[in-house]
Amino acid sequence: MDNTEKLLKALTEAPGPSGYEQGIRSVVRQYLKECGEVSYDKIGSIICHKAGTRTAPKVMIAAHMDEIGFMVKLITKDGFIHFTGLGGWPSQVLPAQLVEVHTNKGIVKGVIASKPPHLMTAEERKKLVEAKDLIIDIGATTDEEVKATGIRVGDPIVPVGSFNILNVKEKTYMAKAMDNRVGVGLAIATMQSIKGNPNSLYAAMTVQEEVGCRGAKTSVEMIQPDVAIVLDVDIAGDIPGIKPSESSLKMGGGPSIMAYDARTIPNTALRDLVIDTADELKIPVQLSAMEGGANDGSMIHLSRIGVPTIAIGVATRHIHSHNSIIRRSDFDDSLKLITAVIKKLNRKTVDSLTDFSK
Repeated sequence: MDNTEKLLKALTEAPGPSGYEQGIRSVVRQYLKECGEVSYDKIGSIICHKAGTRTAPKVMIAAHMDEIGFMVKLITKDGFIHFTGLGGWPSQVLPAQLVEVHTNKGIVKGVIASKPPHLMTAEERKKLVEAKDLIIDIGATTDEEVKATGIRVGDPIVPVGSFNILNVKEKTYMAKAMDNRVGVGLAIATMQSIKGNPNSLYAAMTVQEEVGCRGAKTSVEMIQPDVAIVLDVDIAGDIPGIKPSESSLKMGGGPSIMAYDARTIPNTALRDLVIDTADELKIPVQLSAMEGGANDGSMIHLSRIGVPTIAIGVATRHIHSHNSIIRRSDFDDSLKLITAVIKKLNRKTVDSLTDFSK
């Protein structure tokens, strides 16, 4: 494995569902402590400051470090666990998946289960089993057995998954939590590699994005940036069943520049700067419009009197499931593009982004 693969492996395999980011935060902290001054907001986001040749403007790159997961909701008398989602889980990806319950006594393994198909009626077999009708089975037969393991209501539940290098010609990776450990990896790699930036650079690894972009709201108040770049995954549309009108992004097609999402329209001057920079570097880019979701930019761009904001993503297959897939070239090209844009963000350029007198 090269350094990028080691980084993505460490990030994706770390636990950290929304509101329970302790595991991933400890991994991120180890990488960032060599990059600059590390601080925290009051709900757990990590902020790393790297001084440049000027103290201003303040440039923020943001990537959420939480993953979608679950939380123990109820322990039944016969030893099963009802759960609630931390983030958006489509019901069809849940049955038969392995999970870990993180308790104060350690990790307890289990499986998401439902009524066996052999006992379903023909009508039941045709229907999707909804998340509310699923349970987690840890092999117990009573609630006392469950409680003896340390499990209690409020404990986080994490999908089980490992980082895999797939057997195809172009470097391609599969892992859990690609959303958004890919963005976190890009932010860390940017902080490691960038030198001589004509600005004051801040990287915020935010918490609780999957439940309402909460860490973005608190961390942007700490930084009070002049401009922001959000790093996240984007939805690859190159799988059966997705129409080009729903998503035209292709894995391996280059970085995604989000032209629209459900809660953010990016600063158009900043968008054009990113596109022009990609053209200069001969980096292919893909423009996306996501009507059914949003990211940390939704909070950041509305901070104080407004912050010019853009989101750059990596096209990812099967997000919000136990395993997602990305192509290495998209990660590498995104890193080149992000670092080049940051180096252009001097005072004059940043001021021009919000010159609406023209």
